Amino acid sequence: QVQLVESGGGLVQPGGSLRLSCGPSERIFNIYDLGWYRQAPGKERELVASITMTSDTNYADFVKGRFTISRDSAKNTVYLQMNSLKSEDTAVYYCAARSTRWTNPWGWGQGTQVTVSS
Repeated sequence: QVQLVESGGGLVQPGGSLRLSCGPSERIFNIYDLGWYRQAPGKERELVASITMTSDTNYADFVKGRFTISRDSAKNTVYLQMNSLKSEDTAVYYCAARSTRWTNPWGWGQGTQVTVSS
């Protein structure tokens, strides 16, 4: 089964920036969108941002104006540029694909840890 592999996490100070990358373990076809999700300790996994194959984007209110999602269709890779990071952004970040807008995401990888702390 295809998995998505995340990278780019790390420790950053409040106000800093990180860029996350996500690519599939093998090429995938016929997907509706790719999304970034996060899960903080003791909390449910939540959608951060998503981008469709026609480059329509969707952002959670708590990252609007700070995070930017983009993709490289040739590489089947999606990126998350995170600026003005806050301590509450600390979480494990995952990416996943959806086959249609009505189906559940799939392809969960191991995630990448983002820690925002001084």
